[in-house]
Amino acid sequence: MADQAEWTDGDPEHRPRGRRPLTWWADATAYDEENDQLVTIGQSPENRRQALIKLMWIGIWMAYMGAPVSDLADGHHTVPATVCGALGLLAFVTVYLALIFRHTGRALSRRTVFGALGTICALAVVLTLTMGGDWLVLCVYVSVAFGAVLPLRLSRWAIPLNTVCMVAVGVLVRGSHGLVSALIVPSLLGGFAMTGVRQMVRTTRALRAARATVAQLAANEERLRLARDLHDLLGHSLSLITLKSELAGRMLPGKPEQAARQVADIERVSRQALVDVREAVSGFRRPTLEAEVAGARTALAAAGIAAELSRAATHHPDLPPDQEGALAWALREAVTNVVRHSGARRCAVTLDETGDELCLTVTDDGRGATGPHGNGLTGLAERLQLADGRLETGPGERGGFTLRALVPLSRGARVELPSQAAP
Repeated sequence: MADQAEWTDGDPEHRPRGRRPLTWWADATAYDEENDQLVTIGQSPENRRQALIKLMWIGIWMAYMGAPVSDLADGHHTVPATVCGALGLLAFVTVYLALIFRHTGRALSRRTVFGALGTICALAVVLTLTMGGDWLVLCVYVSVAFGAVLPLRLSRWAIPLNTVCMVAVGVLVRGSHGLVSALIVPSLLGGFAMTGVRQMVRTTRALRAARATVAQLAANEERLRLARDLHDLLGHSLSLITLKSELAGRMLPGKPEQAARQVADIERVSRQALVDVREAVSGFRRPTLEAEVAGARTALAAAGIAAELSRAATHHPDLPPDQEGALAWALREAVTNVVRHSGARRCAVTLDETGDELCLTVTDDGRGATGPHGNGLTGLAERLQLADGRLETGPGERGGFTLRALVPLSRGARVELPSQAAP
């Protein structure tokens, strides 16, 4: 078998542009639609049962070999001619079955395929000229073989050419004129039907691969969603637990009652974090602006950061649930970053309507950004993009850091109900 990675000019990594590989059927899992480089169809049998089923399916069509077999059994030929005809027919069937059975499961080399096709062509012509017109049916099998193993661009002319050769041979053989006219349609139909079957199987395999790819993409998207949710949930909750633990530690010697309240808050936050993680894993987590504003006020107060939340109205009639959830995640991530990284003394949160968008702005007076975005802001940008929104970050007007999350509003038509007169 020729090397399936062999190219016309040596190393495949340095071949000139425009050259094609010698074994244009080498890769049974890829398809070059322009050049029709994939010609293997189906899959290799994985066990004896599958191999037997495939062989039986191919063998069904061998029933049309009845004409040559009957011609041998009738005794019209001499004993040497009968023996040679039987051996020739056996060789034809063997090569044909080996070619169809093997090549449609796993690609053979170019030399092997053309050698097998040349062999059955020669046997079909020689046996028909020497044994009689009943053997013209072999040419139909040659057309089927052309359609099964040749690329479409070659089988388009190979099948009609074989049919013309069959007619020419039939003209040379006495008493076969009626049989020739009867075999023209089967020869053309059998060959082109096999190309159609090959294309159908190829399309089925492509659809299966596409379905597997879609399933893989869906699994990846779910993993990304879960990673984003867990990062946002645990990052915020653990930051708050850490701050309250530090406060409780400082209060323990002289203020046990206040330390106990901090410990109670730690328990409440940890329980809520556990509930949030369970909801995120189940896919039902959709935070609200109202809850996140309350959580932001608590987190900023625990960190000793002055919070300005008076302009953070949490209810808007035109804000869809998905967009509200994206803004809520943005607020949670922004406040978590302010508490953990900014070193700020003041943080302002505003929620303003800008045209057809709702803009959440979180500004602090801390150190500002000191490097590229981390996983939190990257995941937040992806989350906003899924909600048809966008994320904008940069330095504030008076230093610090500013985060702006924008989502579209749904301008639904509102119907005012007519007021009813008092009875």
